[in-house]
Amino acid sequence: MPKKTIKVAAVGDLHCTKMMSGQLHPLFEQVAEEADILLLCGDLTDYGLIEEAQVLADELSIAKIPIIAVLGNHDYESDKPDEVKQVLTAAGVQILDGDACEISGIGIAGAKGFAGGFGRHALGPWGEVGIKQFVNEALQEAMKLETALAKLRTPHRIALLHYSPVIDTVKGEPEEIYAFLGTSRLEDPLVHYPVDVVFHGHAHRGTPEGKTINNIPVYNVAKPLLQRAYPDKPAYRIVEFPAS
Repeated sequence: MPKKTIKVAAVGDLHCTKMMSGQLHPLFEQVAEEADILLLCGDLTDYGLIEEAQVLADELSIAKIPIIAVLGNHDYESDKPDEVKQVLTAAGVQILDGDACEISGIGIAGAKGFAGGFGRHALGPWGEVGIKQFVNEALQEAMKLETALAKLRTPHRIALLHYSPVIDTVKGEPEEIYAFLGTSRLEDPLVHYPVDVVFHGHAHRGTPEGKTINNIPVYNVAKPLLQRAYPDKPAYRIVEFPAS
């Protein structure tokens, strides 16, 4: 019998270390039993090491479903993001960085995103070169997201990020670090190219749910947050879409 719905599971901030062999197997096994697609919202590794990516690749091998991911800031820590990406890509993980893919009629646009703050508190490109470079990084990541979203022609669309595009889902973190957890510059492309849902991670002590200014649901799926907010549920969020 044809499927009536497509179930998409999302989780971020796995922070896989070299010592975690076997620890994520139960999570991914359960995901594969319950969902049709798995989305990973960055910070896949803890220090961005090739060895950590290899452990994660082994852990993911139990999930025989399509896996789509973006990298997070931790995956850049050792300045080897390309090597991390190569290991995971070889294991069948599709990593998005300003591009998009389609699975079962669902379009997924992915980018890491960046920091910079929200609304009237967003950092502006004024003053020292370092500040201008920081803001330009956020602008470039927003452009990546917009470019990816513009490619989608599917009836259902998902934005996959590491950093948050809205302040709602970082609340719970110290206000002093809001500006380092995301930026509303990532929200602008979501106004021009609306999606059904946005997934992100990064804010471990944030809030699980929020909305963009045009009422798109935004879900913070950082694994530590989900474990704390929903201790009786598995550490991922599932959203269902009608099967095409």
